[in-house]
Amino acid sequence: MKALRFVLSAVLISLCTATFAQSDAPKSDAQKSFDKLKTLTGSWEGRVTTIPPQAEMEGKSMQVTLRETSMGNALMHEMTGAGRPDDPITMLYLDGDRLLLTHYCDAGNRPRMVGKISSDGKTVEFDFLDIAGSTQYGHMHHAVFTAIDANHHIEDWTYMQPGDKPVHAHFDLQRKN
Repeated sequence: MKALRFVLSAVLISLCTATFAQSDAPKSDAQKSFDKLKTLTGSWEGRVTTIPPQAEMEGKSMQVTLRETSMGNALMHEMTGAGRPDDPITMLYLDGDRLLLTHYCDAGNRPRMVGKISSDGKTVEFDFLDIAGSTQYGHMHHAVFTAIDANHHIEDWTYMQPGDKPVHAHFDLQRKN
């Protein structure tokens, strides 16, 4: 019985030591990017501008909610707008040494993008990786999140219409809570 207690103690000490050693390791750029995005958790509201102008969206009020889920392993981004029936969901998560974004689009597809943090640590930019589902109606292709301060951030999204015609949507968002 004493031998079993000794072995269990040794295992617990080694696990604690391994955990402590990992916490002292420098964070990867993917982890820094994810941590930056987590600071945006909350409810946001702002207006959208589009290039070229899209009458159904231009100047409309948009609401964004970001919340941590899966015990902090994912960040869920939900966007709704005045008079718009869609409610796209975007999941942001770490996959090894990469920060990934999967956008569940109302166009019926799921593009994935890879994120990188800027050198000043204020912007996380996502570049297109691949897509599941049809691109018949277009797809989300690029996203940029810029933290201005604790109560203000900007999101820039690029939607690629059929024929590779981009539409850029700029969301200037203020924290609601």
